[in-house]
Amino acid sequence: MKKIFITTAIAALLSVNVFAADGGKKADGGANVSYVALHGFTVDFADATDVNWTVTKNCQKASFTVDGVRKTAFYNLNGEYLGLTQRVDVKAIPAKTMKQINKDYAGYEVGEVIVYQANTEVNSNIDATSYFVDLKNNKHEVLVRITQQANLEFFQQVR
Repeated sequence: MKKIFITTAIAALLSVNVFAADGGKKADGGANVSYVALHGFTVDFADATDVNWTVTKNCQKASFTVDGVRKTAFYNLNGEYLGLTQRVDVKAIPAKTMKQINKDYAGYEVGEVIVYQANTEVNSNIDATSYFVDLKNNKHEVLVRITQQANLEFFQQVR
């Protein structure tokens, strides 16, 4: 009887240690997602479907669908909500900024347009809303950012 009790206790201790070492829940693809991020996501996006988590060395992100729209929520490694992205139509770009794009990037074709809605409570130095526009020609691809004040900024060379 004593052996059964000791064996059961050891098995229980090992189970607890394995769970704790695992970091809790796992995301699709086996990436560890923090409990704080999972809980925050569940509260903020209760209607989300087709959720897929990815964890990198810099952030945790959940790609999901709400009301037929594909979105991505970003969390830092501590699980704090950073912001949300989704693709939008090119018509979302202000006319003034579109003229500037056509002038500064003549010969480039507008690809994807993504809106980023930041959580300014975590980072107050960032615009609450920014648009990122992919521009391509036959030699180059660049990403530009449109600020909340409709200013155009070079963001990144893609190729």
